[in-house]
Amino acid sequence: MAEAARKAREQKKALPKPAKVFTNDNLPSVSGAVNVVGSAPPAAAPEAVGDKPAATEEQVAKEKEKETKGEAAWRKRFAEARGRLRTGEKELDIMQRELNLQQQQYYSDPNKALRQQYSRSDINNLTKAIADKKQEVAQLKQALSDLEDELRRAGGDPGWARE
Repeated sequence: MAEAARKAREQKKALPKPAKVFTNDNLPSVSGAVNVVGSAPPAAAPEAVGDKPAATEEQVAKEKEKETKGEAAWRKRFAEARGRLRTGEKELDIMQRELNLQQQQYYSDPNKALRQQYSRSDINNLTKAIADKKQEVAQLKQALSDLEDELRRAGGDPGWARE
């Protein structure tokens, strides 16, 4: 038995030592300041300490908040303007497709075909509606351009106009 214990001790000596694991319990405690590599930062002047830096920080925070609100408001305005423009363009496209269909349409009722042959009121009405819609789309494009100019004059970031 003693022989087995000796062999176990010899085997234990031959094994490499495990790496030391640091935990909060075995970390050395440093009283006072934290050790920093490099030169020490310059001490703050007594005049700089006080209400002035806090007021500056508050002003910076207010400006940033105002700018953020401004950005959100501008982006919202541009999104609404682009949405109205897209809707107008889609409606114009649909009207133009309907006009193309009506120009090729065949009426099975001879009376309606004869009336439409002379007056073409359905095609004329749709053509007038398309002209009105084109004018509306042009106005929406101009409104978007005016909004971009307004943003530029207000001193906003041009990126706010992008999607």
